Amino acid sequence: MATARVLIDIALRTTIIYGVVLLGVRLSGKREVGQMTPFDLTLLLLISNSVQNAMTGPDTSLAGGVVAAGTLLVLNYFIAEISGANRRFRKFVQGQPSLLVHDGQVIEAHMAKEHVSMDELQRALREHGIASYHDVALAVLEVDGSISCLKYDEIKPDANTHLVRRKFLQKH
Repeated sequence: MATARVLIDIALRTTIIYGVVLLGVRLSGKREVGQMTPFDLTLLLLISNSVQNAMTGPDTSLAGGVVAAGTLLVLNYFIAEISGANRRFRKFVQGQPSLLVHDGQVIEAHMAKEHVSMDELQRALREHGIASYHDVALAVLEVDGSISCLKYDEIKPDANTHLVRRKFLQKH
């Protein structure tokens, strides 16, 4: 039977592992979280298996497992609560959207930073019924890993958007 000291130790270990894994997932980028590939799923499963022992140590009791699971649920609840109330913390945990295409031009620096390939961008465009990035007013990599796309006719037209569109068409 697990003693109170061992259970507290499990809760502390679990808190540390939660923080490390959360930071690792956050640093791995939006595409890793939102668009899991078989490689990402494999990595996630292996990480969960490798950190399990770090959380519970030699304790394999039911109480130890319950404390570890309960700690994870409580931590997740508090992270969600703090994220909902504090914009700065939410930006830290979730990140910010990234502009990938603006006025029909791919922003290659943002694509590289976010590890988004042209194939992935083109797939997202096809999913939105868009034939080419030249037809895109804005394409944004959202914090959940999805790519949102707006065609020129979907944005509110004003004098500036018409001038930008006209200049773009004259160049191409």
